[in-house]
Amino acid sequence: MEATSFYKDLQFGNKISTKVILESPFSKEIRILLKEGQVMKEHKTKFPIVVQVLEGEIDFGAEGEVHNFKSGGIVALGGNIPHDLTAIKDSVVRLSLSKSDQVERVENVVKESNK
Repeated sequence: MEATSFYKDLQFGNKISTKVILESPFSKEIRILLKEGQVMKEHKTKFPIVVQVLEGEIDFGAEGEVHNFKSGGIVALGGNIPHDLTAIKDSVVRLSLSKSDQVERVENVVKESNK
């Protein structure tokens, strides 16, 4: 059994940060830290994802609509759907990826968004 916390070593910086918190046989659980005003540019993956706001508030854009999620808000998104995130407040976001998806893909989106 592997146990950890999404809240360990929280440090909001001038750039969006990601950290793999847990890998299971079926998923990769990633923490995304967004400081108020930071934006993850539009991107997509061919695999379904789940995005949950653990703390804070984000606007989540997908399919031409913007949805506001506060602490506890969660959304499941199918593959190949472009989406973006904007932090309304400092936010701790949980991203659940398929085991088949690549963490590097998320890191590349963050790098592009941090430019």
